[in-house]
Amino acid sequence: MVELRLLGPVELSSQGLTTEVGPPQRRTVLAALAVDSGRPVPADVLITRVWGADPPDGARRALHAHVARLRRLCERTAAPGHPRLHLARRSGGYLLEAGPDQVDIHRFRQLAGRARETGCPDGERAALLREALGVWRGEPLAGLGGQWAARVREAWRRQHVDAAVAWARVESRVGDPVCVIGPLTELLDQYPLVEPLTEALMRALHAAGRGAEALDTYAAVRKRLAEELGVDPGADLRRLHEEILRGGPAESVVRPPSRTPVRAAPPAPPAEPIVWPSALPGQLPMGVHGFTGRERELAQLEDICAEAADHPSAVVITAVSGTAGVGKTALALHWARRARGAFPDGQLFVDLRGFAPGGSAMGPAEAVRGFLDALGVPPARIPAGLEAQVGLYRSLLTGRRMLVVLDNVRDTEQVRPLLPGSPGCLALITSRRSLTGLVAAEGARLVTVGMLGPREARELLIVRLGADRVTADPDAVREIIGRCAGLPLALAIVAARAATQPELPLAVLAGELRGVDGRLDALDGGEAGSAVRAVFSWSYQALDPVVARLFRLLALHPGPSVALPAVAALAGLPTARAGVLVRELVRGHLLVEQPAGRYAFHDLLRTYAAELLAAYDGKEARRTAAGRMFDHYLHTAHRADALLTPRSDPAPLPPAREGSSAEELADHRQAQAWFTAEHPVLLAVVERAREAGFPGHSWRLASALTTYLDRHGYWRALLAAHTTGLDAARRKDDRAGRAEAHRGLGLGNDRLDRRDEARAHYLRALELFGETGSHPGQARIHQHLSRMSEAQGRHEQALGHAHDSLAHHRAAHDLAGQSAALNHIGWILAQLGDHQEALAHCRRALELARETGDLNGQAHIQDSLGYVQRRLGRHSEALDHYLRARVLFHQTGDRHGEAAALACLGDVHDTAGRPRPARAAWAQALAVTAELGVPDGDPLRVRLRERLDADSARGAATRRPHPAPAPD
Repeated sequence: MVELRLLGPVELSSQGLTTEVGPPQRRTVLAALAVDSGRPVPADVLITRVWGADPPDGARRALHAHVARLRRLCERTAAPGHPRLHLARRSGGYLLEAGPDQVDIHRFRQLAGRARETGCPDGERAALLREALGVWRGEPLAGLGGQWAARVREAWRRQHVDAAVAWARVESRVGDPVCVIGPLTELLDQYPLVEPLTEALMRALHAAGRGAEALDTYAAVRKRLAEELGVDPGADLRRLHEEILRGGPAESVVRPPSRTPVRAAPPAPPAEPIVWPSALPGQLPMGVHGFTGRERELAQLEDICAEAADHPSAVVITAVSGTAGVGKTALALHWARRARGAFPDGQLFVDLRGFAPGGSAMGPAEAVRGFLDALGVPPARIPAGLEAQVGLYRSLLTGRRMLVVLDNVRDTEQVRPLLPGSPGCLALITSRRSLTGLVAAEGARLVTVGMLGPREARELLIVRLGADRVTADPDAVREIIGRCAGLPLALAIVAARAATQPELPLAVLAGELRGVDGRLDALDGGEAGSAVRAVFSWSYQALDPVVARLFRLLALHPGPSVALPAVAALAGLPTARAGVLVRELVRGHLLVEQPAGRYAFHDLLRTYAAELLAAYDGKEARRTAAGRMFDHYLHTAHRADALLTPRSDPAPLPPAREGSSAEELADHRQAQAWFTAEHPVLLAVVERAREAGFPGHSWRLASALTTYLDRHGYWRALLAAHTTGLDAARRKDDRAGRAEAHRGLGLGNDRLDRRDEARAHYLRALELFGETGSHPGQARIHQHLSRMSEAQGRHEQALGHAHDSLAHHRAAHDLAGQSAALNHIGWILAQLGDHQEALAHCRRALELARETGDLNGQAHIQDSLGYVQRRLGRHSEALDHYLRARVLFHQTGDRHGEAAALACLGDVHDTAGRPRPARAAWAQALAVTAELGVPDGDPLRVRLRERLDADSARGAATRRPHPAPAPD
């Protein structure tokens, strides 16, 4: 059999004998034909692959000459009775006819593909992958230059690594892990930044009982990632490292650790597993029920995905465009779910709200931050600037095959920062615009989605109404399809109406559609706009008046989605009654139900509802409904914020309007969950409240968001919210609002290391709080200033601010605030060496924290007490305080505080001469800081590594054998 080998030097082999192909250009022509064997390759494509984008004048003549010689070479190497290579000219270009077993890259892919099939037994999968890897002979396309060869070579290397990782994992399960260590080590030398390769090698080493080598491998890759990419290892690798550090059995490393309960104050620090966030996101929303048709568009998407292998160095970008309501998102999600197997590293999804009314489109910064959250990046690890965040996002996708769906895009600039930079990824974009800029600059492929044809529209109705009902009255069906102009959204609404009235003849519905005033202005400017408006109008007129009113009022919500309690507040109804009305809107396809009990409008329906609201509801009615919604969000956010950190409010809330009750939140966990779900809405409400003439709600809501945004690292969002709040307060000359906004701006700038701007805002806030006589406000500002001074080593100045903070908290009768101030005073006194006074202040602080139920405050105070007792040489008491601090930090979710407490536990054990529990505590603390993404240069991480290195050195010294005595 004649074989064409590309996975090494380009060669022809017949009956075991190798035939010289010729000079590099001819070998490149042969390779360029072989990657597309079985398909004609146009001459222009071949010329570009061989000579690049700017070929010489004689390139076409040279191509013909090379093809002629290759054709004769194929004929000369043919063996009787064996498959042969055949090179022919076709109308579409040149065609190399070869079986998949005759071209090594196709053989490799075939074997690897069979190994990925569902249901393939592990033993067979290992054998297939072993055979696939055996096809490789060295550097693919060795000796060939040019951009095309370089791109293909890089893509094939990545496929090689993927297959090697898959083989190592299954071979370790069914065979001997030792046999994979050598090949993986060689590959890691070639690809030192590929984390799945590192993970597979670490697993094999650990399973083979070589845990120390596995840890060395992790340390080496962590150093390389930091030096070359400026990032830490990914979540999977960090989790594996932590498991090995804990010394678990090899099989425990193969599976993610399970959560175990926290144990209370044992004699040694509990070694519970760290639960890491998943690095394989699956963000695709639910698909559309009853999706039909679109065979042409689905085939286009399949072809584009298949062709990705021929353009391995570039991210494949597909832009799906079409008018509003045509089903772009439904098509994208339907195809994305079918194609999940091609992207084993996960799927990212974001609705960019590009055409949402009121300018509430999502910016790239918010979108990329959401992607980083989905990829498991802790808030502390996320850099401040958009450019740095985009760089981190693209670095995390390096070496992965991931699908990124960017829905509802406004323009090229909105989406460009979100495009992945890693080969093997595919960006799938939907937009009402064609986004031709992506075609010119990024080589995007466009898929245009038009109206459904009569056959596809009829299939949609059959799926939703049943074949019997649709075939019973073909004339009515044809009229319905015609009146809806083939627009899926309009057809879905008509079908929903018909489904709720199964006894109603379709001819009646067609007659109602015929009677709708179709002269209404188009909503979107699209060719089916007036038909859409007509269908919306008809569907709206069929609603019960109470449901219709709710539909209109929902236009006041800024989006992107709304929970049922907020719907109830808008309508001024009990939540249960609002739920009944919402379900009516969902059944009529006028509202879309999302996961976790949230609801959203289609953009066109939101616009339509807003127009109806302006036409049928007076200004006062609109303002009253908006006020109820703002009250609901403000009072719930205020309640949630108080659960996160108990304290007196510098500006008490005005009473809420009737019908706008706040949500009931029982504890800090529910408060945290509520903020997590609602903070995109709350940030939009801050802006909407200012625009709607509710300035107090704007700055107060920004204030209530401050703790959540700060703890989760949303510092730019914090600055934006308080900038809006400051503008709102200035419009009404509200000094309390201006003071609180300056406080928030000071905190945001402080977190972003803009100390001069932070101090200026803090001092302005302090002045304004003084003018208004707000003791809680002044107390907070002195607390901020005290922490800033301490960070700069100005302990006396910090102590003065802390005492001022305590005085104002006492004037406000704020026990939780007094507790925090007393603890801070005690901490600073300990830094200054006054340990007895420090103990007195911290113990009083603990009494107040327990009285107010402030768990996080208790954790910090226990940490302070542990520090003071340790400085006094009371190691048993210090150990007890640090253990309590560690448990409390864990309970409240303060992982950085937990790491610090663990580090101190290790120090106390070490001082007391207990090296094993000391090392266990330090190792676990280091693992927690790695999970949080704390930079390597952070003092805590530096200290922990120094402790562990020193302990290892001591251990090596004690284990070193003594020299044998000299012979007599």
